[in-house]
Amino acid sequence: MSFHLHKFPLMSRSGKLASLIAEIADDEDDVCTVQLPDVPGGTEAFELAAKFCYGVKLELTSDNVVSLRCAAEYLEMTEEFGAGNLIAKTENYLNQVIYRSWKDSFRALQRCESVLPHAEELQIVKKCIDSIVMKACTDPRLFGWPITDLQASMQSPGGSILWNGINTGARPRKSRSGWWYEDVAAISLPLFEKIIAAMEVKGLRTEIIAGAVMHYARKWLPGLNRRHDFSENERRSTAFPLDLTPSNVDQRVLLETLESLLPMQKGLTSSRLLFGLLRLAMILNASAECKSSLERRIGAQLEQATLDDLLLPNYSYSVETLYDIETVQRILDHFLILNGRPQSPSSIQSFEEAPAMSSPSVTPLMRVAALMDAYLAEVAPDANLKLEKFQSLAEGLPDFSRVLDDGLYRAIDLYLKAHSWLTELERERLCKIMDCHKLSLEACTHAAQNERLPLRVVIQVLFFEQLQLRTAITGCFLVADNADVTRQPQAPVEIEGSRRGSAALHGNGWAHVLRQNQAMKIDMDRMRAKVNELEGECTEMRREIQKLGKGRIPGVPSMLSKKSGCSLALQVCNSHKKERNDRNAQVYYSRHSTN
Repeated sequence: MSFHLHKFPLMSRSGKLASLIAEIADDEDDVCTVQLPDVPGGTEAFELAAKFCYGVKLELTSDNVVSLRCAAEYLEMTEEFGAGNLIAKTENYLNQVIYRSWKDSFRALQRCESVLPHAEELQIVKKCIDSIVMKACTDPRLFGWPITDLQASMQSPGGSILWNGINTGARPRKSRSGWWYEDVAAISLPLFEKIIAAMEVKGLRTEIIAGAVMHYARKWLPGLNRRHDFSENERRSTAFPLDLTPSNVDQRVLLETLESLLPMQKGLTSSRLLFGLLRLAMILNASAECKSSLERRIGAQLEQATLDDLLLPNYSYSVETLYDIETVQRILDHFLILNGRPQSPSSIQSFEEAPAMSSPSVTPLMRVAALMDAYLAEVAPDANLKLEKFQSLAEGLPDFSRVLDDGLYRAIDLYLKAHSWLTELERERLCKIMDCHKLSLEACTHAAQNERLPLRVVIQVLFFEQLQLRTAITGCFLVADNADVTRQPQAPVEIEGSRRGSAALHGNGWAHVLRQNQAMKIDMDRMRAKVNELEGECTEMRREIQKLGKGRIPGVPSMLSKKSGCSLALQVCNSHKKERNDRNAQVYYSRHSTN
């Protein structure tokens, strides 16, 4: 753009124009042409500076003061060319107005983007950021700043609170620690990095910084918005419009930068959002460092994740499985490293002997074990899932992390159902990761009738199922014996007391004893019937096992030897039969003594 101006007004205010005009001036010609290709702020800033040289009164605002300050510095409009020159005028406005206002500081900082090298050289960017950080670290209610969130919170049907302090009846809500998130999210990524760095130097709490970074990610990463909905408060349009749109942003650079800005402390960012960032990193093919860092962050708080979070789709064309198993395996490895997985039986024993000292790591391990069992059951039907990967993921957690192996048994059963072509040896190797001791009665009942399990595993399940039933029955008998011991001395005490008391008390005491004896008789009859039923089942099982032993089935000799659990089961049956006869005699004696 060409400007037709007089030489003397420009030379009286600008040192640069004075030197340029003096170099090319011709005594014979009053017209000279000066080229200014790199004026900060462009033609708009130079036009305002030229008007100032002509004595036109300028209206400074947060939209034009930054470009004017840079243009004045470029044109050398110092105090040497007149008092109250443009440099002093704009600098005074910045100090007195812009840096003292939250809203104006943001507007001025956004205008610095068009003249960023000059604004940084003049410390305008630094002073705007320092002003913003100082106010972000301070409770806005102390100063009554007109923040957008606070204005909305101060409105009520009964009135409002004016900014001059007059209360008209409204009850303002408490200000949130992240009330400035939406304003900061309107800044470009390079300036946002500078703001976060300044906040870390200032000592702002890491959870607040993490909240600001994730708010920025939700605003400018479209893939994250589709998975995680905004709240109504977050959907409010920013008061500072920005020409930056998601389509114009390099999403990969944005994701990698935001990940590097997140604090490393555990629990500051929800696992759901971290998994969302990891999915985007896979889609955008982010750097290996970025994906590895996200995996470590997720592994540090894996107990907070859900099954839906772990179901990461496989975005690679070279892998046949539906879900990304390898990523989940790496996340689990990070979790085990951070939680100190024990490596030897001695360490497990010491862990059990000191539950008070180790309790903080027990609960996360149990939660992760339940989560991984559910994940294995979800991915098990995938026909392309290799046995080695499934087994490695199932054996990743220590044994003590699972109280019951029902979830693991369900996952193994689903895998065997979807991979019916596995050999007997592969089935046995897969079932070794399951502990039959830790199956519930319901799971044992299902496993005993499961045709997909190897024969060796079925026999083991049957044996442990019988042991559990015998243990339960023995416990019931012990409880009954303790009840008899505690109730027998009560009758003489009641009788003696009744002799000292009245005849009515004597009758009531005997009635109570008779009711207790009758109830015990009913319980013993039920228990006797249950024992008879179990003995019949044990006899039938003994016959079946003897038939199997005569057939010499390979792989079963260890279960059929005399030192195996089968002989133990027979001994348990015989011992309980003898115990039952003794108890019948005791009940008979008790019944006749009562009569």
